[in-house]
Amino acid sequence: MWYRLILITVVALSAAFAADEAWSKVKALESGAEVRITKTGSRTPILAKFDEATEESIVIATKTEQVSIPKEQIEKIEARPKQTGSRVVRENTVHNNPVDKDAARPTAGATRTPGPAGSASSGLTFGNKPDFQVVWTRTARRN
Repeated sequence: MWYRLILITVVALSAAFAADEAWSKVKALESGAEVRITKTGSRTPILAKFDEATEESIVIATKTEQVSIPKEQIEKIEARPKQTGSRVVRENTVHNNPVDKDAARPTAGATRTPGPAGSASSGLTFGNKPDFQVVWTRTARRN
């Protein structure tokens, strides 16, 4: 009988430690990281910048205000990984078009010179941001 009590205690302590360890990942986020928070009972997640986290809550900055959300009101926290390089890619293209030698020769009385022997173009391409990754989820409901 006593071994069941010990087993239940060990399992409960392991679950509590795992929950604390997972929340430490939230606390380790860098200030300014882009986060997406799903609150309990809400269908629409909150997109914001991470400010700080304590044992009881997370502080975020939305476009209009700074908000503290209690941990017990949060279902899931996702963060976007930091961009490692530029999302902007510069593209340059050069096409060398052969010149028609007969067209390049002026005919009698013509003063026309041939046009350019090639063309060039350049542009910018904007890549996508990295996807959000789950940092923390509520594992068990507390009453």
